[in-house]
Amino acid sequence: MRFIKFNDKNVDSFLYMELADLTKTLTKNDEIEVEYRVSSYYDPVHGIIYLSHFWDNRPEEDKVYGLKSDVFLRSIGSYKHSNFKEINAYLKKINKTSVPSLAKQLFMLFEDIRLEEVCKRERPGTKKAFAVRRQLYRKYFATQMSANLTKSVYTDALFNGIYLLLTAENPFEEIPSMSESINLAMPFIRRQLTNVYEAKTTKDVSRICLELVDVFVDVFDDIIEKDMLNTYFFLAELQYDQLEEGLTFEDLKRKDSLVNDDILEHEKDGDEDIHEEKMEMWHRETSEATQSFLQFDMDQGSKTDMLGDGVREGDDGDQAMGMVQGSSQKTSRNDYSQIEAMEQTHPEKDGEADYEYGKENKHAYAVFVDSKLPSDDHVVQYDENKKIIASYQKKLKQMIEKTLEHKKTLPRSELHFGRLNKKLLKLWTDDNPRLFYKKDEDSAQIDAVFSLLVDCSASMYDKMDETKLGITLFHEALKSVMVPHQIVGFWEDTNDATETSQPNYLQTVMDFQASLKRKSGPEIMQLEPEEDNRDGFAIRHMTRRLLQRSEQQKFLLVFSDGEPAAMGYEQNGIVDTHEAVLEARKHGIEVINVFLSNGEIDEGQKKTIQNMYGKYSILVPNIEELPDVLFPLLKKLLHKSI
Repeated sequence: MRFIKFNDKNVDSFLYMELADLTKTLTKNDEIEVEYRVSSYYDPVHGIIYLSHFWDNRPEEDKVYGLKSDVFLRSIGSYKHSNFKEINAYLKKINKTSVPSLAKQLFMLFEDIRLEEVCKRERPGTKKAFAVRRQLYRKYFATQMSANLTKSVYTDALFNGIYLLLTAENPFEEIPSMSESINLAMPFIRRQLTNVYEAKTTKDVSRICLELVDVFVDVFDDIIEKDMLNTYFFLAELQYDQLEEGLTFEDLKRKDSLVNDDILEHEKDGDEDIHEEKMEMWHRETSEATQSFLQFDMDQGSKTDMLGDGVREGDDGDQAMGMVQGSSQKTSRNDYSQIEAMEQTHPEKDGEADYEYGKENKHAYAVFVDSKLPSDDHVVQYDENKKIIASYQKKLKQMIEKTLEHKKTLPRSELHFGRLNKKLLKLWTDDNPRLFYKKDEDSAQIDAVFSLLVDCSASMYDKMDETKLGITLFHEALKSVMVPHQIVGFWEDTNDATETSQPNYLQTVMDFQASLKRKSGPEIMQLEPEEDNRDGFAIRHMTRRLLQRSEQQKFLLVFSDGEPAAMGYEQNGIVDTHEAVLEARKHGIEVINVFLSNGEIDEGQKKTIQNMYGKYSILVPNIEELPDVLFPLLKKLLHKSI
């Protein structure tokens, strides 16, 4: 199984994508993000839901239920039913106490209990996940309480006991004796815990916690000097003030006073200066008042009655200015057309918010490389590959001809011979009537287009020869049935890549027009392993190229080893590639991954490819097995598309 890393923790990429999709579905927000941290919580400021590493290293079923319970608790509960204004007020109060960590964790525990009941009420299907969650947490806190009592860490032990009492099925459940002071406070603690299940809002939870904290401070001052040592639940201290009500219309008006409250000495004279070449504006440093045609909004300045209470009277100068503005033309002295073109070609380089090529690729930009004339060695190598795949090429050609749709020709009517038309009115109205027609027939040309995308990363070093052989097979088969296709290699330049600039090379060794030429093919041998690979970025580029084609059936074949890796791409590379594949399929493009290995493919590699491409993955450990492995899946896919 292929894993991705979050905070040095291995996470199953397929499970991560499943949880991310579940989160977006429950929140109905496609912009929400899912990440892993030590504790689970919702960050409303940045729109991130964090899942806990608490569920790691557990049986697979318990792990899945635990992570899903985090998703339910944050997506249904915190996202929709937590009042962050109350949380902000609570944080300001408890940070002044001597036990802020205990106060924060109590609040998070009580709020989670309240939200858990909300989730089970709104979504009864979540009960199983929460039952497993409670069972695992009870077992964990019972162990922690014993360990903390042994170490005489009474604050943590009390918190562990509170969880056990709060989630007990038996109302008479007891916890071990801790200290005389805590035992004296236990009746009050039990009464407060009964109020947790009656809490309806975040404000109710805050009130219960503050009452408990007041008692804890009085009790603990005589026993321990330190707050809780461990963190079991995490209450994030964020800029919750940003979440309060946004700007109103009145807020958009300028109502603040000027920085200086002085008045220009000559302002009341009302004299108008004459300006021949420059238009002035008044600010604090000006010495004389004038009335200018140009008007500016200033954050600071001196008071004048330049605008007055009425409308400024127009004059001939306004018309002159209007004529100048209306007759302006483009100058040839400063030509910025090329700069504008570069900005349009690489919008993601500037970090625009729309993330045209995916959020993980916001700093990536394409560098297009044209193919060169093949050398004599390339021609010789290609001829050798053609001999190897000759027999397979015939089989693939026959399958393509049988399964792909041909272009339709329109029916021809008003002919002198053919089939007799049922409408015979022209026999009486026309002197030389044309009453025959011919049915539409299939064209010899297949209505399909292919794009072959080749991973040229360093990890393909020992697989590139087999990959070129597979590409040769497809090229010769498609060329024989006159199906246009392009072949593009892609890689990222590691040496030039930075956190804010990541050049990705797209080498088109064969474009759509050249693919049908009789002598085309040796250009394929120019593909060589280079450096890193950013699969999602390249797939989105090829998707846009295919969408510009008029053919009805569009196919994207990705030849790779299934392991995307680039600058800042290690964590989310598999997820981003999976999303790019889904986007292409939503546009009607069939995406297939062809994995040509030089040896046996292990289970981890298979799982990685399936995580990104689903069931349409062709795994070929040896080129001799290519026809047997390729034909059944490709035939099924081609039939599916027609």
